[in-house]
Amino acid sequence: MTSPRLRPSEAVLALWPAVVLILLGAGGFALLLESVNEGEYLSAFDQPLVEWLADNRTDTLTTVLTFVTNMFGSLVLPIIVAVIALVWWRVTKSWWHPALLVGAMLLSTGLSNLLKHLISRDRPDATLMVVPGYETTYSFPSGHTIGATTLVLVVSYLLWHDDAQASWRLSLWSAASVLIIATVAFSRMYLGFHFLTDVLAGACVAVVVLGVVVGAERWHDLALEHRDPPARSTPLARTSGDAVGTYEEDLAARWDEDDDDAPASREEDEGARSQ
Repeated sequence: MTSPRLRPSEAVLALWPAVVLILLGAGGFALLLESVNEGEYLSAFDQPLVEWLADNRTDTLTTVLTFVTNMFGSLVLPIIVAVIALVWWRVTKSWWHPALLVGAMLLSTGLSNLLKHLISRDRPDATLMVVPGYETTYSFPSGHTIGATTLVLVVSYLLWHDDAQASWRLSLWSAASVLIIATVAFSRMYLGFHFLTDVLAGACVAVVVLGVVVGAERWHDLALEHRDPPARSTPLARTSGDAVGTYEEDLAARWDEDDDDAPASREEDEGARSQ
């Protein structure tokens, strides 16, 4: 038995949230890039903010934020993602969501490297870095911010998709996600490795990646529904033939009841005649 053909209206209903996320992320990135190229709007705060943060560093905060930024760097973050994906697969016995997470991280890394080389924006001056000259790649967008934001947003969405009723757990995770993203983004500016517009652009790229994940997940759900449609409830599942059959059964039952009553009625009639 073949599955029903996918209608365009179903595809639109399934994919519109993904399209909205991709457009929002891409639009935000384009506005930030224009600001950087024109040297106006938010980019006007880039240099003063990094200089102020460099002048007000403390040993304790520098140690904490160095640890944070290293956790979401190119060496440690892949290990974290691999562990999450492996545990997820072992617990759920399904490869789909772990594969989506790994694919999202690979896509975010590829976009980060591509955009950095296409835009080729220089990082803040080496003298502003906590370790002068430590970062030598291009600055826009922030790869650390892309990685951290992609990880928490994708995990949040997939957890919500699995159990939308667990509102309090999702609320806690959402609050933690915002805190993680903000801390990683702040650490990149505080340590002198990125400007404000760099980290905001990184968050925008992560929103685009989230849109791709949402689209893939919703399309996957739609494909499963077409392959194995959910059963309708009894009232909706009845056909006209079922209705006719039910009517015939009711009619037959009534005839049976009439037949049972018939002998008694005849005996009563004969008794009345004899009298």
